[in-house]
Amino acid sequence: MEIKNEYLAGLMERVIKRNPNEPEFHQAVFEVLESLVGVAEAHPEYIERGVFESIVEPERIIKFRVPWVDDSGKVQINRGYRIQFNSAIGPYKGGLRFHPSVYEGIIKFLGFEQIFKNSLTGLPIGGGKGGSDFNPKGKSDMEVMRFCQSFMTELSKHIGADTDVPAGDIGVGGREIGFLFGQYKRLRNENVGVLTGKGLNYGGSLVRTEATGYGLCYYAEAMLNDHGSSFNGKTVCISGSGNVAIYACEKATQLGAKVVTMSDSNGYIVDENGIDLDLVKQLKEVERKRISEYVKFHPEAKYHEGCKGVWNVKCDIALPCATQNELAEDAAKTLIENGVMAVCEGANMPSTPEAIAQFQSNGVLFGPAKATNAGGVATSALEMCQNSGRHPWTFEAVDAELKSIMENIYKNSCEAAKKYGMEGNLVAGANIAGFLKVADAMMAQGIV
Repeated sequence: MEIKNEYLAGLMERVIKRNPNEPEFHQAVFEVLESLVGVAEAHPEYIERGVFESIVEPERIIKFRVPWVDDSGKVQINRGYRIQFNSAIGPYKGGLRFHPSVYEGIIKFLGFEQIFKNSLTGLPIGGGKGGSDFNPKGKSDMEVMRFCQSFMTELSKHIGADTDVPAGDIGVGGREIGFLFGQYKRLRNENVGVLTGKGLNYGGSLVRTEATGYGLCYYAEAMLNDHGSSFNGKTVCISGSGNVAIYACEKATQLGAKVVTMSDSNGYIVDENGIDLDLVKQLKEVERKRISEYVKFHPEAKYHEGCKGVWNVKCDIALPCATQNELAEDAAKTLIENGVMAVCEGANMPSTPEAIAQFQSNGVLFGPAKATNAGGVATSALEMCQNSGRHPWTFEAVDAELKSIMENIYKNSCEAAKKYGMEGNLVAGANIAGFLKVADAMMAQGIV
């Protein structure tokens, strides 16, 4: 694959040269620049003012040591990151990921994606991301608390309610957000909305827990409705069993679908009767156990080692909600052979470029992550609104806002793709719609 514009192709070469050994970041930048060929040709002023050059370069990269003490009294050292990528339309906004796979390139890719995702919501939030190679799995609550306090001791110097507002991501749930917020408050002596995903009794928002999974389904339903279909009566395969997967399963079921799979990093379950979501919530959210435990309670279900096989299960709709590049070309071909009609991404960049090409060339409806999983950050921004006003909203009010935002993201992506000669290409549409708002803000603010 190549970018069919000399300037953008040259920029891609420079990105690779300046950011070596960061394949996830290269992949994310390529996908965006490939979509922006028509924009570059229609708007030479973006080239003249260096907008494309600026948008692929983070405004700030913060990297720091995180020392903490485990339960045996041994000092452990991890690395922490916060990449403040673009603040043209608002304060940096994006999650914190605690996972052994975290390194600068992963955070850079996530932060870059966040620029356009946040722009698509229509809310005034810029793009950023952070995290650590710390693994909370298998750690005691006290170990997680000590790590979070050390992490926030450094991070607190660089964030604020009107500067940078982190949230959760993989490995950072309500427990971690609580420890992080408590340390920020202790250090800064201020109770402000500096983190989102907080508990409901200290500034959190209703629907925030459900938001990414619900938003994914609202986008998918809008896409399906636009093509004369819906979730009702469909069979759905979901990968993952974390927050996004759980609430995508819940909303898809509410919309009339039957979800038959979920997975974790060890393997996947298939329950042809439909996933027992209450059991999954108990296993994953309360007991923090592996998905394999599911079959002890439902022996009619099947557990398979190895998570990639989840895409061998026949379905109408696939929702990859686990991690980046989990759905490769071979899996895409299998889904197509089995009659899949729509794929929407719940995780960040879970489909490889080759898989996406397969879906698009075979007429499968495809919703890209930066559009489909924007519900989480959208509701985080709504939490910021509630914190600023010191006034909580009802579940129904937040849910209605979320649904409207996701439907507008689909609509705006469709219109942008059509305007630039790529009708039906929602990947290009999302990239273009997200980029234009940020680019115009950058132009208005001078060289930034």
